[in-house]
Amino acid sequence: MDDLTGFQRDLLYVIAGADQPSGQDVKEEVEQYYSSDINHGRLYPNLDTIVNKELVEKGQLDRRTNYYVITDSGERAIEERREWESQYVD
Repeated sequence: MDDLTGFQRDLLYVIAGADQPSGQDVKEEVEQYYSSDINHGRLYPNLDTIVNKELVEKGQLDRRTNYYVITDSGERAIEERREWESQYVD
């Protein structure tokens, strides 16, 4: 996970905490955290990056809507990151 941007990590966390969210669901959740609009040109390339790194799988709900699911590798990456963080923050 050390090669992800903070934004990509945030996307991964949102997906891990949801049940097959669509890209729009992920966008809305991240916008609440960032308190600003996230455009499609920022969101979808970053989602594709974490899919390509096999941290997330992308499926299709219908012809226009994809969903995202955390993989075992993604869960391990989050766990390892949290262990690393716990060295510095209680």
